[in-house]
Parts: sequence; C-alpha cells; structure tokens
Amino acid sequence: MSPSAITPLASPGDSEKVVLVRIAHVYYTHAGFEREHQFLTDFGFTEVSRLNVGKSNETIYYRGYGTEPWLYCSTKGEEDAFGGAAFVVESRKDLELATRAIPTASEIWEMKDAPGGGECVTVKDPVDGFKVHLVYGQVQREAEEQHEQRVFNYVGAFSHTSDEERAADHGSFSSQQRSIARSTNSNAWKKPPPSAPTGPSLVHKLGHFGLCVTNFAKTLNFWTSHFNLKPSDLLHDEEGRDITSFLHLDRGLDFVDHHCFFFFEGPKMHVHHSSFEVFDFDTQVLGHDWLIKKGYENCWGVGRHILGSQIFDYWFDPSKFIVEHYVDGDLVNCETPITRDLASADGLYIWGPDLPPQFME
Repeated sequence: MSPSAITPLASPGDSEKVVLVRIAHVYYTHAGFEREHQFLTDFGFTEVSRLNVGKSNETIYYRGYGTEPWLYCSTKGEEDAFGGAAFVVESRKDLELATRAIPTASEIWEMKDAPGGGECVTVKDPVDGFKVHLVYGQVQREAEEQHEQRVFNYVGAFSHTSDEERAADHGSFSSQQRSIARSTNSNAWKKPPPSAPTGPSLVHKLGHFGLCVTNFAKTLNFWTSHFNLKPSDLLHDEEGRDITSFLHLDRGLDFVDHHCFFFFEGPKMHVHHSSFEVFDFDTQVLGHDWLIKKGYENCWGVGRHILGSQIFDYWFDPSKFIVEHYVDGDLVNCETPITRDLASADGLYIWGPDLPPQFME
C-alpha cells in the first residue's frame, strides 16, 4: 500500500459542533440472555448491577477495570439487536446544543437506573436509524485493579558493552530498568512471571465500534458536521469513491486513539463489531486461550492491523455479534495527516491468520 496523505483542515462550523470527550459504552439486546452473561464474564467483564430480575426485560450492566462506571449493557429480549454506542460530552451545553441543532436528537433524559447516573441525549442516524447516545454527568468509579508494567528486552535495550554507555542511558530508563541494569550481570535478567496465568483477559475500556452503512457519503457528512469527529483514514473503491472511514475525536493537540468509530458502505446496515482494550499482549493471548478452552468461536485473530496498527483478537458471542480484544493501537492528534488508500483485504492486516470471509460481511 502507498497511501496518499491529506492535511486535516478545520471546519468553519467547528465551534458549533457537539464536543465529544471519549467513547463510553454500548447497548445490546440478547435473546440468549444467560448464555451471553456467561460469555461476557469469560470475555473479561465484571457485572455491576442487574435490573428487572426474572422479567422479560432483565438488564445487566458490566464494567471493566478502568474508571468508567460501565461499558456494556445487556438486555433480555426476543431478538438480538445492537442498541448503539455512547460518548461522553464536554459539558451539559453540548447536550442542549444537540437537542437544538440536530433534527434527529431526543430531548435530554435521565439515566436514573444506570450505574453512575448522568443525563443523555440519543441521536439517530438520518439514513440508517442507528443510535448514538451523548452522556454527561456520570460519576466515575475508582479503578481498583492494578497491573504491573512489564519491561521488555527489545534489541538495543540492554545491548551496550560498556558501563559508561549503560550509565549514560539510565536517565531514560524506568526505576525497574535501572535496577536491572545495575544487577550483578546486567546483560542477563529475569522478568517476573505474569500475575494471572489463567482466566479471562480483563477488559479496560471500550475502544471503538464499527458499522456497515448504506450511504457512506451521507453518513460521513452527518457525523463529521455535527460532532468533533475527523477521519484518520479513508478507503476508496476502484472508481475512487470513498467507502470506508476510521474516525477519531478531534481534541486538538491532545493525542487520542486512532479511531473510536468506523463505518463502511454495504447493502444493509448492521453493527460490525465493538472493541475493548485489554492491558497488554500477554494478557490478550492468555484471554484468547481462556476463550478457546471455554469452547467459544474465534472469528479472527490473534493478528496485527495496518490501519491503527492494534493487535486484534475477534470473537463471536453466542448471539453471533463480533467483539474484539485489542492492545497497542496508534494515537493521533490534529497534526496527524489523513491517509487515503484503495480498500483491499490485504490492507487489513500485516500478520495473523488468513482473513475469514465472514469478517468482510
């Protein structure tokens, strides 16, 4: 691939856009509600609260080990369905702006039953009708779980031959690296074993969600006109028509994830997947092995993407929705050029298992 670069330009109406701060959570409905609960637990979520127990609309909220009060809402229903994703907005004025300036926006409603509370405005896509929820005023939780940052012996990290050269590099080493370098034999060192050799890969946060939409141009125009969403990458077909975009939050010079929302054009609107960050590659693969052991169906992975460069691991849940564990994605800001390239299967990954046909649906 040889992508062209496009310099991002500020839109004249940026000051009137609804300002999104971060992606927060997703909503799903499952006919196989209890089977889904077991899967989500094995996937690495923790149940926060359960409402309407024993009723036809029983609901469970799940969190990760980060500060978001919840990441995933599962509701019992007759049919499997995706209920949309939510973003935290910068202020209550953004909720008011949405109700005033976006024709498909709801009035402000209270999230009284959800962990963390807060207020919300629901926006429907004008073409396909999918929902995006805008949230403000949630109470964040204190992260309790701690993960130890491991030191990796990359080529060059400890390859200097003299004590003077090692000493010169100590200023850029962490305290753990310095203690290793000062050991009796600084060219031979041992890392501590992983803290959780078996079990689920605990989820940290929601990273992004993706959709198949029926009119790419109209969808891109709507969501970039009303919100501070900007493309990181655009992909076009053989005729040069853009058909896929990976969007990030425009937070100025602050670095943000490569994408929080992506969509591509297809014959029927549907959710493609929701993606959740885990701590590191070791944790990710341990979780992969755990899901295999539990008999779940792997969709695709483990591998590494090209656009966004995250290491991916996609799974089918019991309802046949795709969910992803990912680590090590790119960060971008307002100075990062937009890339544009031809859409192709080869452009999806640099290493990993063969691309399964169902992933492209």
